[in-house]
Amino acid sequence: MSDKKTLVLGATPDESRYAYLASNRLVRAGHHIVNVGIKTGEVAGVPIEKPETIHQDIDTITLYVGPQHQESLYNYILDTHPRRIIFNPGTENSELRRMAKEKGIETEYACTLVLLSIGQY
Repeated sequence: MSDKKTLVLGATPDESRYAYLASNRLVRAGHHIVNVGIKTGEVAGVPIEKPETIHQDIDTITLYVGPQHQESLYNYILDTHPRRIIFNPGTENSELRRMAKEKGIETEYACTLVLLSIGQY
């Protein structure tokens, strides 16, 4: 399996949240992660960063931030320039999707947890 370094945007130490589950399952599947969010703490042994540092080596951004809170993150997301963005259920945003495609970034309306479970990540 190839490592697809993934930025989990909306990372949280709250064990009941899908972002928490995704971070843990990504690490278990052998992927390096960067946790980014507004919460403090760590998930899967990786600290949660604020959305400030632009990472240049990201394959995938998996979104766990609702569209109503995404606009302030547009530049951060686009400047990171991942290969793809996964819009998990509830994060779908046609404006951000269009902007990403204009920059050559693949987008998917999908569920990271499902993709991992069926071997399609």
